[in-house]
Amino acid sequence: MVGDIDASTPEPVQPGLLLIGGGVHDPDAMAWFLERAGHGHIVVLRASMTTDVADEIYRRFHGAVSVETFVFHDSKAALDPMMLQRLAAADGVFIAGGDQSRYVKYWKHSPVARLLDAHVAAGKPLAGTSAGLAIMGEYLFSARTPAHVTSDLALDNPLGRDITIESDFLHFEVLKGYLTDSHFDKRSRLGRLIAFMIRADSMAARVGGDVEGLGIDEATALAVLPNGDAKVYSHDPEVGTTWVHEVSGTARKGKPLDTGTLLVTRLGVQSTFNLLSHEAKLPREERLVRVLDGQVHPH
Repeated sequence: MVGDIDASTPEPVQPGLLLIGGGVHDPDAMAWFLERAGHGHIVVLRASMTTDVADEIYRRFHGAVSVETFVFHDSKAALDPMMLQRLAAADGVFIAGGDQSRYVKYWKHSPVARLLDAHVAAGKPLAGTSAGLAIMGEYLFSARTPAHVTSDLALDNPLGRDITIESDFLHFEVLKGYLTDSHFDKRSRLGRLIAFMIRADSMAARVGGDVEGLGIDEATALAVLPNGDAKVYSHDPEVGTTWVHEVSGTARKGKPLDTGTLLVTRLGVQSTFNLLSHEAKLPREERLVRVLDGQVHPH
């Protein structure tokens, strides 16, 4: 822990979600998150590594009166009374990167997941980067198998054992129907996002509603308000957020993916987007694609 845990929160706390694509944190995006947290008390949750995010928030951005880090090594830690008390009292919560399978194994149906839902429902801000971003949507790739899932692997066999899509983990109304992915452009993840969406769509068909995809580039963040309004933050004009929608297709076991036409919208810092109304203004690019025999082609 760094800072003064007993200090008063300097400013009002406001709602918001910050979806960070990994890599270097954009200073303006972090300033937005910390302002939403009233520059108060931040709790960082992670399942590996150290306190680097806490040090960055407190020492580099000077954005909080205290920052406390909790590193989880098993599911029992999700029952720790002191941690739960600090999580419940947090003005803002930051879910760090690492291995999203650990978050699912340690937190699903746990008090931590319930407190994260309650935190957002109470109008407090939540940020997630990389693996922390990947668990924020209604549908998520849980990475429960050790394989590194590339676009080629996912498109070649979208119903394979390595494509572990789950739901009923976190429940944020503004991200209902969405599946999120990080490190998007740098790791060429359009194909795997499409495969994940097709897999999730078969789950959504049983409960109603379509699946939409959000791919966030590194050094980029998407700041989302409860009314769905979203803004892209990045100091790199070449990166942004990819929104994949109007998905149709049926996966076949052991077969490469084929789909109907999909609309891919690239959003940059000048773009505006609403996750609830599904409207984008000033997109950087819009294109139609489809997947044929496991390969993405322009349409």
